[in-house]
Amino acid sequence: MYKPDYKKTADGYAYDYPRASITTDCVIFGFNGHDLQVLLIRRGVEPYKDSWALPGGFLKMNETVAECAFRELQEETTLQPETLEQFGVFSDVERDPRGRVVTIAFYALVKQALVKGGDDAADAQWFPLKQLPHLAFDHYDILKEAQLALKRDIHHQPVAFRLLAEHFSMTQLQRLYEDILETQFDRRNFYKKMLASGVITEQKPEDDAKHKLKKLFSFNLTAYADMKKKSTNNQEF
Repeated sequence: MYKPDYKKTADGYAYDYPRASITTDCVIFGFNGHDLQVLLIRRGVEPYKDSWALPGGFLKMNETVAECAFRELQEETTLQPETLEQFGVFSDVERDPRGRVVTIAFYALVKQALVKGGDDAADAQWFPLKQLPHLAFDHYDILKEAQLALKRDIHHQPVAFRLLAEHFSMTQLQRLYEDILETQFDRRNFYKKMLASGVITEQKPEDDAKHKLKKLFSFNLTAYADMKKKSTNNQEF
């Protein structure tokens, strides 16, 4: 076992041992009405210059990992989500060619918005999960773990509704569930189950581009909160 030497200083103790760098990486999911998408940045610096990657960067000495994640995301994409969920730590010894780097990963669900690259990101774009470019570092592995976390959370939290517009069609809701869970649902059964859950409310029909009545729905937060209070088991959506 390695036992580092230390010496006493005016501020305490200074240990002589190798120090790993810490970074944060953010998996930001969005939905454009057709596909579940992820926000990526094109790196403007080495290593992996011009490659696509997750937004993120190195931790400063005066900030928490959450503060680092929010800061890097805003600097590299201009996006500022309300919350970030920590879901994993990635510490493979050779995951970063710059040296010993451990990253702490977060994910967020956002209403899709315009983004642009900043700081050391040359560009920022949304990509469908089914059409991803090659990703730098181990970011594909991080993204897959984020998808697994999303799959778990969708059964116990209304995560899908955080990605949808205020008013959405049942087709959009079904597409989103199918993308998150990576499976297909029978249209009629899905429709019945969602209506039976009581957490969506039908809106007044609107005319679509073809002048046909189009049913739209909204998420009923009050009904959801009441259901969670009454339920003794985890509710699946």
